[in-house]
Amino acid sequence: MRIGMVALLVVAAAFDSQAKDAPAYEKGVLTQMESSSCGYAEKDGKTLAGEIFGTDGQHKNTKEVLCQEYVLQTERITYRIRPKDDKHPALLPVGETAQFRIHKDKLLLRVPEADGKEREYFVLSMTPRADAAAATRPGTRGETR
Repeated sequence: MRIGMVALLVVAAAFDSQAKDAPAYEKGVLTQMESSSCGYAEKDGKTLAGEIFGTDGQHKNTKEVLCQEYVLQTERITYRIRPKDDKHPALLPVGETAQFRIHKDKLLLRVPEADGKEREYFVLSMTPRADAAAATRPGTRGETR
């Protein structure tokens, strides 16, 4: 009985491992990177001694926080993306081919020429490419009248 159960579990595990396909990636080119404002960081001027004795000034240091924003261009769509991890974003090589897939509400991107790790990005905008739309319109494929 136990041998039969073990054999059944082994066969079930083999079918389960075959059912999982590798994720399908689309290709695009990272055309540019810009720094854009994504908020402000405030640092309080209070100290422990100032809090206790009431002698602390009430000034705050405010800095504008800049985030990396990339343009990823595919055959048909141009994506503007921003790293999900603001504190430790990876610098991506502009001009290189990137592989990406969209899973749930995020874009998962990897650059094989860099380290090949898959990282999460927010999609800020998606714009259809004008040159791709003109090429696929009927009647505009180099016909002369």
